Amino acid sequence: MTGRGIVLGLVSANRRLSVEARGLLRSHKWWLLRRASQVSLLGLFTLGPLFGIWLVRGNFAASDIYGMVTLADPYILLQGLVGGTSPAWPVVTGAIIIALAYLVLGGRVYCGWVCPVNVVTDTAYWLREKVGLTRDRKLDRRARFAILAATLLASFITGTVAWEFVNPVSLLQRAFISGIGFGWAIIAAVFLLDLFVARRAWCSHLCPVGAFYGLIGRGSLVRVSAANRTACTDCGACFAICPEPHVIVPALKGKDSPVILSGDCQNCGNCIDSCPVDVFQMSHRFAEDVRKHPDRRTHVGS
Repeated sequence: MTGRGIVLGLVSANRRLSVEARGLLRSHKWWLLRRASQVSLLGLFTLGPLFGIWLVRGNFAASDIYGMVTLADPYILLQGLVGGTSPAWPVVTGAIIIALAYLVLGGRVYCGWVCPVNVVTDTAYWLREKVGLTRDRKLDRRARFAILAATLLASFITGTVAWEFVNPVSLLQRAFISGIGFGWAIIAAVFLLDLFVARRAWCSHLCPVGAFYGLIGRGSLVRVSAANRTACTDCGACFAICPEPHVIVPALKGKDSPVILSGDCQNCGNCIDSCPVDVFQMSHRFAEDVRKHPDRRTHVGS
């Protein structure tokens, strides 16, 4: 068995330890909440076209909620501005609302809690683990920022919102509504990329949307904290299940704040679910180590 295969075997065993120690539901609490969020949001956008129930009109790029509130993706707005368009004020206001929300919640909450393509990539990761596909091609995480810059350059040159032509999120929504074959082809390509090329290849290395929201959320309030890090048994389950495992090290093994402060963190809660000894909590960026103040309760949910 390869080294990666051994690690995955250990992670599976420790995930079972989490279930045994904390129960099936609590060991999948954050996973279930994220899936409910992603499925519900996609469902809201498809209710109108499929069943004539127009609670929300539009898509993940721009939407109108019951004819009362306009929301817009700030990344889409930025592409439009770079492309030379003059957006209407409701769109600008909607983009500001979304940007402020992610400044509080963490920008890559979009990736873990909103984006429906995350379900596809998580499924590819799960299948990789089950069938033992352990070989990864080395991909540079900085590539997503290069792609982000390229999308803005393309918008500037073409005068369009260039990314929307190939955005897997928009194509997935259209595929659900109209069965467009091209949309399913892009989704299949993302799935196969994550399955056969590299672990978390799309979300962690290539997606410009994740790169954009990671920049927005660098100073966000809501954070995961390794508040009980002295209880860590070094089982490795959190590192293997985390979409961005490099964000864990400073908080878990460092001498300073136990809070995960990296903008790459999705606040997905995978580390909370997988840890059998409750090292992690959903908290905030000003949380302190429980070793210093064991009587304080800093978490907002666990």
